[in-house]
Amino acid sequence: MTALIRPLTEQITLIDLQFQGRVEVIAAYLIYDGDTAALVETGPASTADTLLEGVQAAGVPLEALRQIFVTHIHLDHSGAAGVLAGRLPWTTVYVHPVGAPHLSDPSKLLVSAARIYGDKMETLWGRIAPVPAERIVTLNDGDAVAIPGSTLRALATPGHAKHHHTFFDERSALLFTGDVAGVRLPGVKYVRPPTPPPELDLEEWRASIAKLRAVDASGVCPTHFGLFRGNLAWHWNDLEQRLVTWGELTRAALARGEGAVEILARLKAQAADEFRALKADPSSYDVAVSYESLVAGYVRYWSKKNSG
Repeated sequence: MTALIRPLTEQITLIDLQFQGRVEVIAAYLIYDGDTAALVETGPASTADTLLEGVQAAGVPLEALRQIFVTHIHLDHSGAAGVLAGRLPWTTVYVHPVGAPHLSDPSKLLVSAARIYGDKMETLWGRIAPVPAERIVTLNDGDAVAIPGSTLRALATPGHAKHHHTFFDERSALLFTGDVAGVRLPGVKYVRPPTPPPELDLEEWRASIAKLRAVDASGVCPTHFGLFRGNLAWHWNDLEQRLVTWGELTRAALARGEGAVEILARLKAQAADEFRALKADPSSYDVAVSYESLVAGYVRYWSKKNSG
């Protein structure tokens, strides 16, 4: 597969991981100063070869790649971390403290993911390998790490997952937002909240949005997908409005006694109306985050709230 890369700044390159053969679904971000390099996000193990081809296509020797940062441990963001650690034994992997044990021993993570993805696990995510514990560095909220030509600051941003970081690059003022800034794909002015189980928390997510609104950022770089500059207030508003509206749709449906099948149909219908109004194709959004996982996350969230 031909590497697809896109320079974003003098030092930052987007690598399109071409997930499931599609472009503009999952990105990794390469930072290079001509000497050493850092990577934000690895994508799944199924796209590890594409990632390494992209690094080299960007003119970066593999031996120059020294640091790997993952926003959180969901398999579309960190699934290739163990594969990369094996192939590039000089690299260090940076992650939230809660996520670190699951990188060194991914067995529980894989069992949890298998409940959602079943026999599609390997096709989607590839073979997941552990990261040696001695190669993992944990970061807490506000921690800063020197990277090639800049400093990367970790910002704790739970809501999508408790172990979620956003990374702020102090040179470019870009935010690498993982999933907490939602899914926004090129060419469509639309932000979809990815809400998979088991750790969705709407209150924490809205607090994280408020935290990131306050950052003097020049742009946001969601893992799904690309760089968005200008009118960031619109981005945060669109994300938060849909996060809350879909949550309320689910809560009301559950109160009426509807199950996941009925809620899934309601959510799909609402999203279809939204995309018709935009005259846009939602298919890539559906690859980036499925309706089934969205509904499962909301249903689990409200079930925990109601039982608590």
